[in-house]
This record gives sequence, C-alpha cells and structure tokens, in this order.
Amino acid sequence: MHMPQLERQWTVDDVLALPNDGNRYEVIDGELFVGPAPSLRHQEAVGGLYRLLTEYLEREPIGHAYISPADIVFTPRRLVQPDVFVAPLMQGGRREWAAIKRLLVAAEILSPSTARADRVAKRRLYRDEGVAEYWIVDLDARTIERSTPSEARPEILVDQLEWHPDGATEPLVMDLTTYFARVLDR
Repeated sequence: MHMPQLERQWTVDDVLALPNDGNRYEVIDGELFVGPAPSLRHQEAVGGLYRLLTEYLEREPIGHAYISPADIVFTPRRLVQPDVFVAPLMQGGRREWAAIKRLLVAAEILSPSTARADRVAKRRLYRDEGVAEYWIVDLDARTIERSTPSEARPEILVDQLEWHPDGATEPLVMDLTTYFARVLDR
C-alpha cells in the first residue's frame, strides 16, 4: 500500500505564484522558507560596513569579517545571524560556523521589523556572551549605537566610530558622515 506524502513539496512555480506581500520566499529541495527580504539600502549599509572592516582587518590581522546568513550558536538556546560581524582568527584552520564561539564585534542594520529584537534581546545577548562591541546602525538617524559588556546604556555615535580591538596596533576610525553618504546618498 502506498503511503501518502504528508508534506507539500514546493516548486519554483509555486513560489512565483505567491502574492507579493513583502516576505522573502525561497524553496530548497521542496521546502518553503519564508523571511522578510532586506531592503536595498539595508544591503548597501551591510556591504559598506563589511568593506570597511575587511580593509581594516587586512592591515590588522586579528580576525575575519563576515556577513549573514551565518548561524552563530552560543548555546543550545542562542543562535543569531548578525548582519555583519568579526570573529577572531581561528586556530587549527577549522573554518566552519560551528567553530565560531566568540565575536569581536557584531553589527545590525536597524529596520522597523527588527528594532525591538536588535535593541533589546540582541543587545542583552551580546552583553551576556561577552561580545566586545555591538553596533546598531540606524540609517534613518545616521548614527551608530555602540554597546559593550561593561556599559548598560549604548553610546550614540554621530560623527566618528573608533574601534580598537585587542591585538590591533591601530584603531579603525570610521567617518560616519562619509559612511552614511556612501550607502544612502547614491
């Protein structure tokens, strides 16, 4: 006797027939994945920050910059996907997401759908996990909110961000006016 298949197997055509409701739909091996699509300006901000960090880390080889999607698991109940992050250099050449247990910096590009999670839950999580710096990039305000494990309140940066991680000889100095102009005023 043939057993009926209980799960629907999605196709590309099925996904293309879905309404344009602002969600991001993907299909992988017949399984449907739904999530909000990042905006173009969100992606410009991610790319701009990633470029600044990778250029800096070429001069100061203390870690590697990455962009999501990337599952960072701190505990069995803590998995995040920061928009942009820097992980320390990995020992032994093991290069997989599961090997990353510590972050030097985590950054989120703020959007209306993620503001509460970014400003409350993730700020607490990164503080608890000892992430040296957590940056929230607010594109509307053209500011970066910097949080550290030792400070309960974020520092609001308007003109410049200076990041001097342990092991680096020189800091990254980021002119925020220039950064926001590059990602928003194209």
